[in-house]
Amino acid sequence: MVNFPRSEATGGTETLLLNVGPQHPSTHGVLHFMLEMAGETVVTAKPVIGYLHRGIEKLAENRTWQQVIVLTDRQDYVAQFSNEWAYCRAVERLAGIELPERAEWLRTLMGELNRITSHLIWYAGVTMDIGTLGTPFIYAWETRERIFDFFEAVTGARMMPNWMRIGGVRTDIDPALLADLRTFLERDFPKECDTYEALLTGNEIVVSRMKGVGVYTAEECVHLGITGPFLRASGLARDLRRDAPYGAYAKLDFEVCTDPVGDSLARCRVRLRELRESARMCIQLIDGMPEGDIAVKVPKALKPPAGDCYVRTESPRGELGVFVASDGTTRPYRYRVRSPIFYGLSAMPRLLPGHLLADMLVIFGGIDTSMGEIDR
Repeated sequence: MVNFPRSEATGGTETLLLNVGPQHPSTHGVLHFMLEMAGETVVTAKPVIGYLHRGIEKLAENRTWQQVIVLTDRQDYVAQFSNEWAYCRAVERLAGIELPERAEWLRTLMGELNRITSHLIWYAGVTMDIGTLGTPFIYAWETRERIFDFFEAVTGARMMPNWMRIGGVRTDIDPALLADLRTFLERDFPKECDTYEALLTGNEIVVSRMKGVGVYTAEECVHLGITGPFLRASGLARDLRRDAPYGAYAKLDFEVCTDPVGDSLARCRVRLRELRESARMCIQLIDGMPEGDIAVKVPKALKPPAGDCYVRTESPRGELGVFVASDGTTRPYRYRVRSPIFYGLSAMPRLLPGHLLADMLVIFGGIDTSMGEIDR
């Protein structure tokens, strides 16, 4: 039992402690909220996380440097390529490994496609939370499956690709696959984005449930360390792809999507715009894809020199940081992940009070969580 401090906001009204959740299959045993309620109004809120018992950071200490990659897919299991990329970049910096240019472009392409599929999962989930009875969910899922067909053709897997390697990538991409992907992104995907926007931000009932709900300022985001679309929807144009470019981002033309309002609807608008920007980047990557090797030779018994480093990557949910430490052996001495989702979830005790219970899932869905990365 969690004891909440009584708030003067209730005016002395008796309050009720209410356990809410888990309300989504991916949160069973991993997240629920303890709410102090005054009638239908939230007075105080506390997210309770755990316990998934994955122990990925500890498991990494008993794997070789290359073997850890298969674990990273299972952190944020909706943004698998981002996890692989962040880890590989950290080890490569520690070991002083330089990648071929084609490998960097291939990684960037798959990372942006993964951003699209991740945002589509967010879209499918938040529309269900609002109560749209499944139509937007089905549309988003169908598009996601088309991109997953591409992932499967390239990596052999749909959900857990295990595709990146320290020193490059595991397989190249056939030019015919790239041509088909380009056609889809240029011809079909913009029309599908129009549909997504019409069903979400073009739906007056949805807008009425999101507008002005869960407002968070840029200053509050910075104070808590919130990054990604959550931060950009509060007006601050912070994006590591532009501000600290890696991969092939420095050679791409793209816009950092922002919105000055900072409410749940603004967070939706930012992610919907990012779908189009990611598709535009993917087309540039396909058109400019350089020839050459996809990896450099790395010793099977890789032993980075003793030391440590921290690498930041812009995942679909914000700054994904990876810290790795080496003691000069074939296994990591320490592997630590800075989860952008954890910081977003930390805003819930500030976002929920003053709102109705019915607003809770709207706000929660708008911040876009993936609990596997929080409870490691």
